Amino acid sequence: MAESSSSTSNINNGSTSPIANLAQDHLFSILLRLPVDSILSFAMTCKRFRSLASSDTLWESICRRDWGHKQVDAFKYSCSQYQMMMMTVPWMRLYRQVTQLESVSCRNISDADGDLVLPNPRASHSLNFVSNCLVLFGGGCEGGRHLDDTWVAYVGNDFQGMLKWQKVNSGIPSGRFGHTCVVIGDCLVLFGGINDRGNRHNDTWIGQIACHENLGITLSWRLLDVGSIAPPARGAHAACCIDNRKMVIHAGIGLYGLRLGDTWVLELSENFCFGSWQQLVTHPSPPARSGHSLTCIGGNRTVLFGGRGVGYEVLNDVWFLDVYEGFFKWVQISYELQNIPAGFSLPRVGHSATLILGGRVLIYGGEDSARRRKDDFWVLDTKAIPFTSVQQSMLDSRGLLLNMWKRLRAEGYKPNCRSFHRACPDYSGRYLYVFGGMVDGLVQPADTSGLRFDGRLLLVELAPLL
Repeated sequence: MAESSSSTSNINNGSTSPIANLAQDHLFSILLRLPVDSILSFAMTCKRFRSLASSDTLWESICRRDWGHKQVDAFKYSCSQYQMMMMTVPWMRLYRQVTQLESVSCRNISDADGDLVLPNPRASHSLNFVSNCLVLFGGGCEGGRHLDDTWVAYVGNDFQGMLKWQKVNSGIPSGRFGHTCVVIGDCLVLFGGINDRGNRHNDTWIGQIACHENLGITLSWRLLDVGSIAPPARGAHAACCIDNRKMVIHAGIGLYGLRLGDTWVLELSENFCFGSWQQLVTHPSPPARSGHSLTCIGGNRTVLFGGRGVGYEVLNDVWFLDVYEGFFKWVQISYELQNIPAGFSLPRVGHSATLILGGRVLIYGGEDSARRRKDDFWVLDTKAIPFTSVQQSMLDSRGLLLNMWKRLRAEGYKPNCRSFHRACPDYSGRYLYVFGGMVDGLVQPADTSGLRFDGRLLLVELAPLL
């Protein structure tokens, strides 16, 4: 009995275990190969292991492993002011806070005093974060008119401050709304859209930001040479960048108001001088729709959500686009709605869907089939969905995925319900900028339309406690 007690004590102290004799850098490498739950269990075995398993160095490496180097480096850049005060980032606490995300913090960072020149209220525009700048282009405004203006605001490392917008007069591309614009490298790639005469476009443009000491920020657009093959003209489609070099677009509203269901990929040359479009023909594929979202979650992996179908119904289906054995393939993901609180519905059109810190997708706003606009935030946990196989513990008795959705609390400033706004993250995914959209409210007391366009710039922050 005495021998048994002594043996147990030695194991708990780690003194007789072979792993206790390993060098710390070897232990570090082993821990980085383990799931987080195993690392936390390992930390309970002895004081030496507890110290290593809770170190900032290890947890920064875990964040890099699970979130990617680019997002972590960008997060450290966004925390520069915090680091000057605290000298270090509490990586373990950050990992837990992001993984167990319960809320987001909202702020109105529009000019409250009205001293600055601001973009006009609008919807169905584009908003992108590129070269440390926000770039706003086009959109629709009151009276069904399109806008052709471009606005730029430098962010730098002041992610929470009021931004000074600068209007850029280029004259091109022509005015439009319902277009898409994605960031590839340091460039913007814009496709399609609709003007106020109802004409659809299928042109592709490249935009580049430049900063000058005397001229400030300039943005130049040029029409991209794509040869003789291009997608049919459309608007209200969805797009994203994949594989750091390609743009994928899906569906939208084509000629005569016909909703499309096709998927196209644009591959750019190394110098961005020309590109080539290729249609992806797969079976199965998502039904035709418009006003949906398409979000890249790493590499070629893309998630599609919601929109309005051919019967004008509002959708809540989820599809993934990935590469299998060298070919693109659409896969529909069926899920259980058990975690959706009473009084809330997931189907929506005109929402935003953004990849955030931690590798999940943040869904915000939109409207339902009765045109009721929303102000809710949801996390779609794409990390819980393996592409090639699904563990049985993740499924219910009908084979539906569990725990895919989670509703978040919104703290701080309460934004209006809105749809057809635009949102974009900073490089880390910690901050999300939201501009414009159609919001509830009357333009004039006698106006019964209940429709107006918003011109506020909102900041949505994750991990606000750091």
